[in-house]
Amino acid sequence: MTQTQGTSIRPPADPPRRSSVFARLAGWSQRRRWAALAVWLLVVVATAVGAQAVGSAWKNDFSLPGTESQEVTDLLEKHGAVQAGDTVEIVFKSDRGVAADRDAVTKVADAVRVSPGVADVRTPFDDPSAVSGDGRIGFATVTLTGLSTDVPAEDIRTIIDIAQNAETDTLQVEVGGGAVREAQEESGGAAEGAGMLAALVILVLLFGSVLAAALPLITALFAVGGAIGVITMASHVFTVADFTPPIMMLVGLGVGVDYALLIFYRFRHELLRGAEPADATRTALDAAGRTVFFAGCTVIIALLGLVTLGLGSLQGVALSVALTVLVTMAASLTLLPALLAVFGKRLRRNVMKKVAKAERKGKAEGAGWRRMAAGVQRRPFAALLVAVVALLALCAPALDMRLGFADAGNDAESTTSRQAYDLMAEGFGPGFNGPLVVVAEGGAETGVELRRTLDEFPGVAAATPPMPSRDGVLGTVLAFPDSAPQDEATEDLVRALRDGGLDAFETRTGAAVYVGGATAAEVDFSETVADRLPLFVAVVVGLSSLLLLLVFRSVLIPLKAAVLNLLSIGASMGVMTLVFQHGWFGVQPGPIEAFLPVMIFAIVFGLSMDYEVFLLSRIHEEWERTKDSAHAVREGLATTGRVITAAAAIMIVVFGAFLLSPDRMMQQFGLGLAVAILLDALVIRCLIVPAVMQLLGDRAWWLPKALAKCLPRVALEGSPREPAAPVRG
Repeated sequence: MTQTQGTSIRPPADPPRRSSVFARLAGWSQRRRWAALAVWLLVVVATAVGAQAVGSAWKNDFSLPGTESQEVTDLLEKHGAVQAGDTVEIVFKSDRGVAADRDAVTKVADAVRVSPGVADVRTPFDDPSAVSGDGRIGFATVTLTGLSTDVPAEDIRTIIDIAQNAETDTLQVEVGGGAVREAQEESGGAAEGAGMLAALVILVLLFGSVLAAALPLITALFAVGGAIGVITMASHVFTVADFTPPIMMLVGLGVGVDYALLIFYRFRHELLRGAEPADATRTALDAAGRTVFFAGCTVIIALLGLVTLGLGSLQGVALSVALTVLVTMAASLTLLPALLAVFGKRLRRNVMKKVAKAERKGKAEGAGWRRMAAGVQRRPFAALLVAVVALLALCAPALDMRLGFADAGNDAESTTSRQAYDLMAEGFGPGFNGPLVVVAEGGAETGVELRRTLDEFPGVAAATPPMPSRDGVLGTVLAFPDSAPQDEATEDLVRALRDGGLDAFETRTGAAVYVGGATAAEVDFSETVADRLPLFVAVVVGLSSLLLLLVFRSVLIPLKAAVLNLLSIGASMGVMTLVFQHGWFGVQPGPIEAFLPVMIFAIVFGLSMDYEVFLLSRIHEEWERTKDSAHAVREGLATTGRVITAAAAIMIVVFGAFLLSPDRMMQQFGLGLAVAILLDALVIRCLIVPAVMQLLGDRAWWLPKALAKCLPRVALEGSPREPAAPVRG
């Protein structure tokens, strides 16, 4: 590729021979810039006002059709059992003995019993097993009128207030249970703010202009604001989990800035070629806009792949995040061109000043990346071997990943749910924080026999007296394990009870027995995800590979992309396992949230395609022009390395900022996404891809002739055009 002498700016190349839909879209946004801005502003304001007016109706749907825990829930509801509702524990501790504060304990129970959302209250004095051996700790069991997802959070907070207002100098009162954990208000706003501030700093350093840095952020904020408003209103019609908004914010900000940055960087590149701002915008949309559209579609396909899992709790989240990606993609293709039309001339002045400054220092843009690519090409096998071995080493801990759910033992020590958890473990043993709900069909005698059997079962610390259903058909016994809810021993106990442990009881009594409860449901959820994961991965990888096959007309490119994306995701899972499961860096050990691996896989697999497509489209563009594969790889990395690194850095700081969140699930989510993007952008795109492409050579673009005739042509780079000489700045 020849380079002009004396100046780094050459006249713009001939315009595309035909106008694509993306160029026409850019032209419309430019001509009607104020109308486009007004429409987006109206959408954001309208959705915000609408969401504020109707409020939210988040609802967690953790139903698991076909599992034994779900069968227990259905049986209890069918036969009118009080135990069909979730429970809350009010824990009392008195150094002089709970019995000495009987009046205070009874007063709390009476006040809670008449509170909204409460079906029944059993005091420590109704059941001797509810008082510890030394008499200092006791608990009252509050049965709710329904599942915790159906009982308003305000009703749970009323119970918390009644209990905590009863505390005295001699009596400590804490409230625990899943419903209490959900009702505790925690703020994660600092995470979003820190991520946005860090992203702004990176963009300013990249472009040297606050105005240029602000445009991608403005685009992302408009998109995320509109999407969250829509989903908030839609929560009244569809089942959307209460943890969906922070995930939408997390993904929306990262993706929004990423997409806008890819387009803006191409716009800047065209300005350096000498194009007018209007022409630069149309060319940027015609080239980078296609990449954004393809990448966005890939993310959406990956997210919609979660529907194949058949888990109601994830379907609403997947659809909401997919909508967020769709809106951010639309904002990048319509709102950003309008902003570029408004500020185009100022941006060009800033770009030219920076170019002139760089020219005086003799710095050629992309020179460092070109040298790095050349270095990798000289020893491609060594670079590939070192990088792959490192990624495989990070993947290894993921083989031991335990799926589950955080419980109150992972909450902050200042929360009432954590203090109740600790008091229960102190007074009765760790298993009392996660009782198993064992249901038998039969009368009172069957229930008594079930309790006796469970009391003698290895791994069961104690069992409550049987609680009959209203129609007398069912008898329910709460079995408290010896181990904590998150321990593997508790999972083993659930499986032992189900897999033949109660066969002798069923033979003696002729009654069917079912093991359920929150702890058993977590086991079922984890096993369901693990069983359906292969189908999910096959659907996502297959559809994404098919899109790559259509775009690049190559068999090996999609295979390479799929394998490398799986490597980066596996490595991020390994890091999550080391930090959160094994307790690295002082983190309290515990299982990985059961739904996070599939969510991270869907999001990261789609986002990885951003960089894959952006890099390979430039490599493919050069290869089509020169048919020199080595040169194409060097120039592709030289022209995209800087923006890929910057885009990745922004996503890393946005995702990594969620480590500041008080919520353990969001911490895991943020770390998993940040590590995956870091490895994908630096190790895979900058080392492995150039090495693999060098080893493959022209074979990278091989496509059987029979298949080539069947495939439609999908242009990603836009119309052919004469490439410009390397630019400076």
